[in-house]
Amino acid sequence: MSITAIITSLDQLGELHKRLLHVSKEKTERLKKGDVTELQKLLKIEQKHVQAVQTVEAERIKAAEEWAHSEGYQPSEATVTFILERLDATNERDQLELAATKLAEILVELKAQEALNQELTTQSLQFIRMNLDLLTPSLNNLNYGSQNNQDDPKNKRSIFNSQA
Repeated sequence: MSITAIITSLDQLGELHKRLLHVSKEKTERLKKGDVTELQKLLKIEQKHVQAVQTVEAERIKAAEEWAHSEGYQPSEATVTFILERLDATNERDQLELAATKLAEILVELKAQEALNQELTTQSLQFIRMNLDLLTPSLNNLNYGSQNNQDDPKNKRSIFNSQA
């Protein structure tokens, strides 16, 4: 298996992660607006992208393992860094390094965007809990007045005298 297959896989991963980054930015806007319906649609789109990333990642791993086997290395050692260290200074090496660097940059930006989304989600949940706590009465406040006087026989006497 040639290095070209690995480069192609890395480029595909880069494109998929760019799309995920775009979806993540859209999620941020929907979280800010509180648009739950659109957020759910975006989550479905995101799930499809994640599945595609998993498929392409499996292809990349397979291509890297085949390269390692053809070069006489252990397939378990076949990481991009490992391959870069073993390649001579060629055009393929430069392309592989460029593809890996672009992917890493996109992943860093995606991670930061998802951290922001996580924080916005946490704040939204805290706001909802606070509002529910304000709207839900506590058990102590269900009855008006003092509860100490309810068992007193004087308080059970009606104001209306039915024997008169």
